[in-house]
Amino acid sequence: MYDHERSLVRRMQGRPFVLLGVNSDSKSKLRATIEREQMTWRSWWDGSGGSIAAAWKVEGWPTMYVLDHHHVVRQIIVGPDTYQLDRAVERLVDEAERAAR
Repeated sequence: MYDHERSLVRRMQGRPFVLLGVNSDSKSKLRATIEREQMTWRSWWDGSGGSIAAAWKVEGWPTMYVLDHHHVVRQIIVGPDTYQLDRAVERLVDEAERAAR
């Protein structure tokens, strides 16, 4: 999933897009992952059963929340469905760019 996220960040560079991560691994594992995977996007540590996962009602990993430019959750994707993620992001980024014109 990290490879895909990294490529998504590159593809969306210069466009109205932000990727944020929340990780439930141990802090040491998260630090190692950030370095190894060359993660350039912000990622928070939430721990196992953390408050962020609880507040957002995460029941499976990964869970991806796709928000529009008004900060409205437009899609929730459970599991590593990169095709569905790409389609949702592209549609909403296009929408945001049209709204900015």
